[in-house]
Amino acid sequence: MWSFIAALIIGGVSGWLAGKIMGTSHSVIINIILGLVGGALGGWLGGLIGIGATGTIGSIIISVAGACLLIWISRKIFK
Repeated sequence: MWSFIAALIIGGVSGWLAGKIMGTSHSVIINIILGLVGGALGGWLGGLIGIGATGTIGSIIISVAGACLLIWISRKIFK
């Protein structure tokens, strides 16, 4: 239960940071979704090139990078 709550908090923080970095303004729910999906994307891509996240800070960094990549891809597809 606590790991699920921690994932939501890390996802929200990561999505919010990615939104600030990329210059978007989304709702809290969209930020959490961006952070969670970005974390999965960042973890997968990091694993491909041999980078792994350890601890909360590492998870946030990987999630933010993945969420930024996700925002960039969505801008390229939908604009």
